[in-house]
Amino acid sequence: MNANASDMNTSLPKTPQQIREDLVARVRTRRNAMGLSQQRLAAKSGVSLGSIKRFERVGEISLTSLIKVAFALECEDDLTHLFAQNYYTSIQEIIDAQR
Repeated sequence: MNANASDMNTSLPKTPQQIREDLVARVRTRRNAMGLSQQRLAAKSGVSLGSIKRFERVGEISLTSLIKVAFALECEDDLTHLFAQNYYTSIQEIIDAQR
């Protein structure tokens, strides 16, 4: 059974750049799905148009601005749950957490 290159890439950890590119693509897709231009998103979020353009072009934005964009795109819950999952390094940690 031969796996093609794209199948093999999905199992590899993503780089920070790949994660950034994926995030930018999801924000752009969400903005377009809501029928918002970059200018309208800037007005709705309170983030400058230049910051919106820079984010969509090179993936750079401040955390505060990203949070404002998330609110404007009605997906702030996605950020609320970021890093919320518990990770365990041993079975004992899981047992201890259930007590």
